[in-house]
Amino acid sequence: MTQIRIKDAARYLGVSDDTVRRWIDNGTMTAEKDDSGRTVVDGLALATLARENSVLPDDPSGIGRSARNRFVGLVTNIIMDTVMAQVELQCGPFRVVSLMSSEAVRELGLEPGSVAIAVVKATTVIVETPGA
Repeated sequence: MTQIRIKDAARYLGVSDDTVRRWIDNGTMTAEKDDSGRTVVDGLALATLARENSVLPDDPSGIGRSARNRFVGLVTNIIMDTVMAQVELQCGPFRVVSLMSSEAVRELGLEPGSVAIAVVKATTVIVETPGA
């Protein structure tokens, strides 16, 4: 069983440590002590809670697509020359960067502060784990 400390659980869920402690106190989550006496929560239970309580922004495009990885967010920066552009989006706690043609930026009307959807469809997704 993966054990996750309160501060890390809070960070993964995007809430405060106090919120996680309240959830433990009111029975939303269960906790136990690890070998060092620190309060920890079960990783699988945390993942289940995260999935059940996730609130994703609506995709305003109304377009059906096969890609399941969509990140709705705000354009935070655009670096553009005559041919290519780097577009940064803040999608919740995630920063997503896309390289595209400057023509595409103009056609889409992208500018800092505008709403955009990053759609990711890849045959290669690299998954890493933190060092032990």
